[in-house]
Amino acid sequence: MTEQLPLIGIPSAAPDPVAQAERRRLGRRAQLLAGASVSYNLVEAVIAISAGTIAGSVALVGFGLDSIVEVASGLIILWQFRHKLPETRERRALRLIGLSFFALAAYVGFESVRALLDRSTPDTSTVGIGLAIASLIVMPLLSRAQRRTGRALGSNAVVADGTQTLLCTYLSAVLLVGLVLNATLGWFWADPLAGLVIAAVAVREGIQAWRGQGCCSPVMDPASGGDGCEDGCCA
Repeated sequence: MTEQLPLIGIPSAAPDPVAQAERRRLGRRAQLLAGASVSYNLVEAVIAISAGTIAGSVALVGFGLDSIVEVASGLIILWQFRHKLPETRERRALRLIGLSFFALAAYVGFESVRALLDRSTPDTSTVGIGLAIASLIVMPLLSRAQRRTGRALGSNAVVADGTQTLLCTYLSAVLLVGLVLNATLGWFWADPLAGLVIAAVAVREGIQAWRGQGCCSPVMDPASGGDGCEDGCCA
């Protein structure tokens, strides 16, 4: 059986003032990045769901719902780091993020299958194509900053939030392909197929968040002489 890594290590030695100050700085950065993610995704969700509803695109609506999940994820991180000891909220934050992934997957998967069975043909959405391109530019930069901050903190929840943002990048590419194929070739099935891909990836990320998988704690382990990081993510 694989040994479970700790969510966030709590050192047993006397606290180092320099390390504590650095951790507070990283915590503030995590909150700023979460706030930026919430703001962008709120706008993205409104545009995607509105455009998807008008065009009858299940993939575009699913993309908008994923943005709502990312808003929830960012709010969870803000809630976690408002606490004096954010590590005490780590596991609950991960479970909440995991549940948000599962809710997204269930809805988008159901709607995608229904669209395939009904052979529904969505209208061309120029707004949706433009939104997907914009997200392909913005999301990788935000995700990288979030995941680097989470690894420095040894926080699975922050890393999971950054992974969720990275997922948006992949979904933007899938969405773009589906919308373009439908607009240029009239392939009605490209849109719900893109939705099924979105649902499948959401299930995978939900399982990982629920299990607490991600970056282990970078706290030193005096007994082993190591750095407490067995999966290499803290390097």
